[in-house]
Amino acid sequence: MTVREGSDTTPDVVSDGGARRRELARLRDRLTALHHDAKAAEVAAAESISAVHPSHRESAANIVHYCALRAHDLRDLQLDLSAQGLSSLGRMEAGVLRNLDAIIRILDDALGDSGPAAGDPEPGEGHPLAENAVTLLGPSPARRPTRIMVTMPSEAAADVDIAARCAAAGMDLARINCAHDDPAAWRSMAAHVRAARADIRVAMDLAGPKLRTGPIAAGPQVLKVRPTRNLLGEVLVPARVWVGDAPIRSEVRDAVPIGDPAWLAARSVDDEVRLIDARGRRRVLRVLEITSSGVLLGTDRTMYLTPGLRLWSGDGPTTQIGALPAAPQALRVFAGDTITLTADLTPVTPTDDGHHRLGCTLPEVFASVREGDRIFFDDGKIGGLVSSISGVSSISGASAPGEAAEIVVEVTRAGLSGTKLREAKGINLPDTELPTTALTADDLDALTTVVDIADLVNLSFVRSADDVADMQTHLAELDADDLGLVVKIETMACVKALPSVLLQLLRTRRVGVMIARGDLAVEAGFERLAEVQEEILWLCEAAHVPVIWATEVLDHLADTGLPTRAEITDAATGNRAECVMLNKGPHIVEAIGSLDRILSRMTRHIDKKRPLLRRMSAWAPRVD
Repeated sequence: MTVREGSDTTPDVVSDGGARRRELARLRDRLTALHHDAKAAEVAAAESISAVHPSHRESAANIVHYCALRAHDLRDLQLDLSAQGLSSLGRMEAGVLRNLDAIIRILDDALGDSGPAAGDPEPGEGHPLAENAVTLLGPSPARRPTRIMVTMPSEAAADVDIAARCAAAGMDLARINCAHDDPAAWRSMAAHVRAARADIRVAMDLAGPKLRTGPIAAGPQVLKVRPTRNLLGEVLVPARVWVGDAPIRSEVRDAVPIGDPAWLAARSVDDEVRLIDARGRRRVLRVLEITSSGVLLGTDRTMYLTPGLRLWSGDGPTTQIGALPAAPQALRVFAGDTITLTADLTPVTPTDDGHHRLGCTLPEVFASVREGDRIFFDDGKIGGLVSSISGVSSISGASAPGEAAEIVVEVTRAGLSGTKLREAKGINLPDTELPTTALTADDLDALTTVVDIADLVNLSFVRSADDVADMQTHLAELDADDLGLVVKIETMACVKALPSVLLQLLRTRRVGVMIARGDLAVEAGFERLAEVQEEILWLCEAAHVPVIWATEVLDHLADTGLPTRAEITDAATGNRAECVMLNKGPHIVEAIGSLDRILSRMTRHIDKKRPLLRRMSAWAPRVD
């Protein structure tokens, strides 16, 4: 092949012969047809495009163009374009027509049919996605374009230092979960965040219609305290417990109350304290530390403590352990067991006969589910199929007279030694169309506080554009229609409706999407999650909507202080989003610092789907 003088990209089609010219003409005709389809789709969607916020008109048109092209299988076209040294459309999301026009012009030039250079961005035109990210999330740090959002724990309402330490480590946004705590705590958290650093934005999650397991009867008041041992059974850390109203440090969380301050006051470091535990085992403990309100005891033996157990030292007076929290119980579920879900939320007592009963917090489920529907519990740890439904009229969906609604589930997946199922755990029904809206009565109550203290609100369990429209209506009624609005993608219904969801969302000025990968993984199936989250990233880039990458990012590091190799790779992939969210944990500050370093390094390698080919000095040829 020869190349025209003065050009290193345009093929000289004359010297290549007629076959090459026909191939280039064929490619131009196919691209022109795609361009026509995209413009026709824009005309058909004119009403929807004109309804979006004026600042998002270009974005709305672009997502329509993108969906029109993705209605075709473009894989053979991509290979043919690449074979000619042309763009393969693999990174066209941000500007569909601009990319098509650029390739068509190159082909026109090669064929000698040059036309006007239409479709080029105007001088000084910015990048809509980057601008929208700044509008919603605030400016990005200098060292990385991806922000870090951190979930505030309940303790952040009282402890101002938590927000301060997170801010110092690199937090750019703070998330407050309205499924926990109360408005007074939310206000306190937000105040502490803004006191830590004024430029940190506050995001608040509405709980949404989360389907959860019902209550399980509490177990006995008992506290098990045990030492940490190595593989040889040698004690590395003694069993430790606070006695009295003592401060509980993160490394010593167990505490028991007593009603005799004088007994505590008589203790000295290294005193021996004796007891007979709930199993009748004699234990000798040593006083390790004394505070103004309690003492820290330690022993090398495991012990079970219950209310009323006596403590004594030498021949002195005794004291008794006071009331303890009831131990939470759980169902232990095996494959082959049955779980009967009921609308009755009376606490149930676990059984070991393989037939479990448990309440379900969303009554709408009983009229919507069908035999054969898949059902998952606790983020997919337990899975099964609906085998029968009783107490529901097949015609009206209402409960039959005198008969309680029940769903019987045949468990097909659980751990080999059984899987614990606790109360208030999530239930997912990926095959079931639930007649629920994203906004619940509790959400509407919370919203009055959210609009007062938050910079953006995260709408949970969106299933359709109607859910977004409902939220926009309520925000307008509260004179808060400029509050940042983030759609959480947690259901496959939302994924399937995402083009219409985004077009509705773009009616608000400050918008974003959160990929909530926990529930989404269960709905899509773990094997499909990777491809689904890719598709969401593509579509949001086409809509110029910033994305928050969420759920279980560096969770092991935040919980234990040590990351896994898999979650480091996952965190690095989050660089393709405009924001990455971390959950709370005792080592959250370390997790923020680690994520900050990972994102900063990945910024030099990847921009969305585009590899950045910086100079690799390690691979540079040596000159002797």
